[in-house]
Amino acid sequence: MLPNTFTKFILVGIINTIICSVIMFLLYNAAHFSYWLVSACAYSFSAVLSFFLNKYFTFDVKQWSAFMVTAFIVNIAACYLIAYGIAKPLINTLLQNSQQVVRENIALFAGMCLFTGLNYFWQQLVVFKTEEGHCT
Repeated sequence: MLPNTFTKFILVGIINTIICSVIMFLLYNAAHFSYWLVSACAYSFSAVLSFFLNKYFTFDVKQWSAFMVTAFIVNIAACYLIAYGIAKPLINTLLQNSQQVVRENIALFAGMCLFTGLNYFWQQLVVFKTEEGHCT
């Protein structure tokens, strides 16, 4: 059975994914913003929501610390850069004969998937780790 925190993280992730996807794909396809600007805007907006939902709902952490906030910001930035930095060149290589708009839409989706996995791992192990050594 999956840990309760993982189930809660997925629920928070669903909310964030819906919000992030709407922002990202509308800005990319309707407003024609660039790949990096679109993904950065969407993730900046949903990161704030994610922090509070994961802190209080997913990991049930009551304490506050400068380390926690800083670790969250560093985590989001690192996961974002790693996930989207891998997704775009990988999809460009795999789908090199496809149109750029197709490749970038697929890369945005692949980046979302990579980001989610990396983000859960580091939030649980570093960001919301309690003094007892685990999330409550």
